[in-house]
Amino acid sequence: MMPPSPSSKTSPSSQTNASSATTHEVPAFGWSAYAERVNGRFAMLGFASVLLIETLSHDTFLHWAGLVP
Repeated sequence: MMPPSPSSKTSPSSQTNASSATTHEVPAFGWSAYAERVNGRFAMLGFASVLLIETLSHDTFLHWAGLVP
């Protein structure tokens, strides 16, 4: 097995912006791929939470939350 080449290593001091832990994208505001990925993850958590509430309460989420009679 060959050791990694020196050009494949990047030092933290040579990077001007820090990338996220899962991708090499830099977190940014606005319509960026990173923002859309985070938004999608929160949407999945919200959907799973609604399913859990409906399963445990045996009632619809809207009725459980008091939004419909």
